[in-house]
Amino acid sequence: MEKIHFYHALKVVEEVCIGCTHCMNVCPTSAIRVKNGIANINKNACVDCGECLKACPVNAIFVEQDDFTKIFNYKQRVALLPTVLLGQFPDEIKEEQIYAVIKELGFTHVYEVDETADILTDVTKNYMHKNYQNRPFISSFCPAIVRLIQVKFPALVDHIIHLKPVIDISALFYRKKLMDEGFQREEIGIFYVTPCAAKIAAVKSPVGTEEMLIDGVINMDFIYNKVLLSIKQNKEKAKEVPLKRHLSRRMIGWTLTNGEASQYSGRCLAIDEIHNVIEVLEKLENEVISDVDFLELRACDHSCAGGVLATENRFLAIERLRKRAAYHHKNRPEILKEREIEKYRSYLLDNISIKNIEPRSIVSLDTDMMVAMGKMKKINRIMRVLPGIDCGACGAPRCQALAEDIVQGKAKMTQCVFLQKMLVKEELISPQESFDISEKTWGKERFEKKNIKGK
Repeated sequence: MEKIHFYHALKVVEEVCIGCTHCMNVCPTSAIRVKNGIANINKNACVDCGECLKACPVNAIFVEQDDFTKIFNYKQRVALLPTVLLGQFPDEIKEEQIYAVIKELGFTHVYEVDETADILTDVTKNYMHKNYQNRPFISSFCPAIVRLIQVKFPALVDHIIHLKPVIDISALFYRKKLMDEGFQREEIGIFYVTPCAAKIAAVKSPVGTEEMLIDGVINMDFIYNKVLLSIKQNKEKAKEVPLKRHLSRRMIGWTLTNGEASQYSGRCLAIDEIHNVIEVLEKLENEVISDVDFLELRACDHSCAGGVLATENRFLAIERLRKRAAYHHKNRPEILKEREIEKYRSYLLDNISIKNIEPRSIVSLDTDMMVAMGKMKKINRIMRVLPGIDCGACGAPRCQALAEDIVQGKAKMTQCVFLQKMLVKEELISPQESFDISEKTWGKERFEKKNIKGK
């Protein structure tokens, strides 16, 4: 049995799934197969990008979150917000109102994680200077991309920057701050409001460290709906929490495309949307692209504004964030010495690094090189027999994927409907056997007797 390397937040509701193959065909790592008429996710190949969730026509795929009542297990309850959350709300709703409602929901503290972006930027500059020979550097911001590289581009793993992302830095900061105020570690609960599934997976099974810095994750659409409903129902009594700190233009734009790449010198590329990222990584792996210093890679279209748990149109959300950034830049200039986090800079710098990131290749056929080469030869032979039209009728997304499954003992040649027809014609299998094979892939319900004559 395969060892499961990752936690996954994306789940399939089997009672709702119709086995339509939409999710299977869009998965960038070919992690989905259809068996018995139900989509099955290979946990070691999935990177939690959320493409399957967006493609599902019947909402059979969802993002599993922690029970919200879990926050009340702690005396001090910290909500870590992505800046993009505030971009979901209409212009007339102030950020002070949003903070107030989140506190009314039960949190004692609210903190935007992108406030720690400046510290990460400074450390990253030093990191790139000291490790210049490891160019190009790949940002560790997007956990879906980190996992994508681990499973699909293992040769590029060493190029990922070994520094914690802003989520973890913010969790470190706020826990230390509250402990310095006299609270015990077990009294402090830190919860992240996530715009995507990948960040949930990263919190539950962190890469490059064994320490879990965040106690729970709440979906951004869940919080958005609660906050918006509360504000609408209490328009006359809307409360506001006066904000003691304000984010710079740079911090507010951190989660958007080019938010990181714009901070560094040299040749820096910012690529969003996972298929675009894969194209660039393939060129990088094949040395078609060279002389790049830094790569900002994001799985979602327009970065976190396009996250699968975002409720607002990504273009409108980006416009609001840019307006907010411009307003803060003009009316609330950041004063460095007033930022509380600066008191904890040395502590954060001491704890910002992560260990080596291990490759988890799904491309590897076997740990033994000779065995792997033998399997590759078998795949090539099978590919000469398969039709090569990638119809998906076998329950795999492509003929290549079916060939790999066959060699690994996860599928049989007879699952190919074209080969079934040939075998029936040659009387090597009966029509009933062919029918039974298709039933195992697509489920009995798909083949229930229909009145095809229309009578």
